[in-house]
Amino acid sequence: MPWIYLIAAGLFEIGWPVGLKLSQTPGRLGLGLTVAVACMATSVMLLWLAQKTIPIGTAYAVWTGIGAAGTFTVGILFYGDSASAMRLVSLGLIVAGIIGLKLAHGPG
Repeated sequence: MPWIYLIAAGLFEIGWPVGLKLSQTPGRLGLGLTVAVACMATSVMLLWLAQKTIPIGTAYAVWTGIGAAGTFTVGILFYGDSASAMRLVSLGLIVAGIIGLKLAHGPG
């Protein structure tokens, strides 16, 4: 269950920068900030739950990695961010690091 909390926390971590970006759209300030704050609060709560059993260094690295990789992907898919080869290789390194930390932690 802690890994489910951690993955969910990472997914909510994607929501707050997306909310901040949305708040920059004319007429969407309130909606964007509401999304950002709600996602931040949910993400931190789920991270707190995950850290009850997952070591802090692993939990934090996986949490930020999911957030960074997810936000990067949203930027490419919805905001026209560059998808150059170097950026995609770098994203692959982040994902490989997340997987490596999970494998190093062991089952459970």
